[in-house]
Amino acid sequence: MKKISIEIKWALIFVGMMLLWMWIEKLVGLHDTHIDKHAIFTNIVAIPAILIFALALFDKRNNYYGGYMTYLQGFISGLIITMIVTIITPLSQIITSEIITPDYFNNAIEYTVSLGEMSRVKAEEYFNLNSYMIQATIGAFFMGIVTSSIVAIFTRKKAVTSS
Repeated sequence: MKKISIEIKWALIFVGMMLLWMWIEKLVGLHDTHIDKHAIFTNIVAIPAILIFALALFDKRNNYYGGYMTYLQGFISGLIITMIVTIITPLSQIITSEIITPDYFNNAIEYTVSLGEMSRVKAEEYFNLNSYMIQATIGAFFMGIVTSSIVAIFTRKKAVTSS
């Protein structure tokens, strides 16, 4: 457990940030009054998400690997964070959908149907807790892999060898 304590810490920070982000989206009206702008502004969460991954890998490099870390070590650390986040994602989606923004699905259904983008039946199939738990879990897994592979490039640091 000590080997992955840094990853556990940063996975929990990541999930906390995502819940805070959902709360902020709700507060500024992206889940109701300004739902028409939700698809645009929700993507800004990528900035703090990538920042958290970078801070996590710097933490691992500096406090576990003694200031040096290979790409593979960084990538594996990112994958561990990804796996923990992926496991927690269904619970965080329940918290988001049931506590933070319980009206989101109804609002999204009404908005989508009013635009004619989907029939009510299709919108109800798409905008519901089960569908979002699946989408969020798959998204967390694949985006975590991509983010880990990129951030590991920038956080690697070779040990200086004397010849």
